[in-house]
Amino acid sequence: MFSVSRLQRRQVATFVLTWVAYASTYLLRKPLGVIKSDLASELSLTKTQLGWLDTSMLLPYATMQMALGPLADRYGARSTLAWCLFLSAASMVWFGTWIDVFLLMIMLFFNGVAQAQTWPCCVKALGAWYPDRQRNAIFGIWGTCTFAGGIIGTGLAVHIQRAYSWRSVFFYPALVVAAVGALVFIFLYTPWEVGLDIPGKDPEPVTKGGNTNSIKFWQLLGIKMLPELAATVFFVKIVRYCLLMWLPMYLFQELHYTKAQAGLLSTSFEIGGVLGSATLGVFIDKLFHGDSLQGTSTVIMFSTLSLIMFLLTSSWGIPFNVMCMLLTGMFNCGPDAILTGSLPTQLGDKDGRNAHAAISGFINGFGSVGTVLQGPIIGAIAEWYGWEGTFYFMIIVSLIATFCICRAVSTQQDLSGTLVR
Repeated sequence: MFSVSRLQRRQVATFVLTWVAYASTYLLRKPLGVIKSDLASELSLTKTQLGWLDTSMLLPYATMQMALGPLADRYGARSTLAWCLFLSAASMVWFGTWIDVFLLMIMLFFNGVAQAQTWPCCVKALGAWYPDRQRNAIFGIWGTCTFAGGIIGTGLAVHIQRAYSWRSVFFYPALVVAAVGALVFIFLYTPWEVGLDIPGKDPEPVTKGGNTNSIKFWQLLGIKMLPELAATVFFVKIVRYCLLMWLPMYLFQELHYTKAQAGLLSTSFEIGGVLGSATLGVFIDKLFHGDSLQGTSTVIMFSTLSLIMFLLTSSWGIPFNVMCMLLTGMFNCGPDAILTGSLPTQLGDKDGRNAHAAISGFINGFGSVGTVLQGPIIGAIAEWYGWEGTFYFMIIVSLIATFCICRAVSTQQDLSGTLVR
């Protein structure tokens, strides 16, 4: 009979808890994309103003992730992640009671600050439980939390919007996020805190107050391949958040779907993200022999081609729209967990560094600057050049991302050549 060891039970429990924790953050992000049409009509906001609402949340998310990434390395992922979830829930629970756009921006700002450390904390917590040989596959499957969370967040927001009103779309999700934070605080521990060793991993020294031997922010800039990876994520995320935050409005205004259809069908992009993330790690291990950079560079190139196909077939009807959104989601979102999870964990272990959260936070945080810029840029392009102009913009940006990841591949090959010589 198959028996499950204590280590395996803890690995599964940590995987599930961190998956749920990060997925829950999208319950307080995705409603903003769903209710933009309501905000525009009820509060008389322009597309540019709606774009600045995106920026109010995404700017602190990006900058605080880079600046405060070492927090989880110093104080531990469990307490840092739990407090992030509590503060995120507190910042958004009363969002629907206000009508002043400035106050809405303030609440979104604090939500962004609170959520900034959730990804680095989850990467550090999960990476501690698995050996190097399993990272691509584990982080690939775990990375589905990003897109599954988006699907759940969108679906829940659409349901609350129809059943009640847009003013309630943040209230109930905030309660869920707070509950998840409590579970994290109670159950999320490292292997060494519960007396377990991971085969193939050296134990991480932890003091009562946390690990004080953490890398400093300015030391990150000297790590090889880090600039190229950060730039790749920057451009990939511009495209991703253009679609995440504006696709429902595009489907409603340009393709004349109903609000419910636009909200629900836009999740095809995130469903594609789930499929891409779940399969990419295995794909890299099988076809590219574990070479993460070679695999992701190929996939990002296909992301550009899928955007072109989306633009060319947008008027062909729902089946073609859904198919193109699925493919775009697979190729754009699939590499995310590898670029911001598996590779940072690999770099964080190099030369005895204790920098898993710091490196992940820097790459994901710098990449998230792209999510900040997309709001006002897409709003302005849509107003000046129409929705078609936004797709030309995303295609160009995706091409630049392909160039950046190819630079990382070249850097990796140069480093390997130096070692051989």
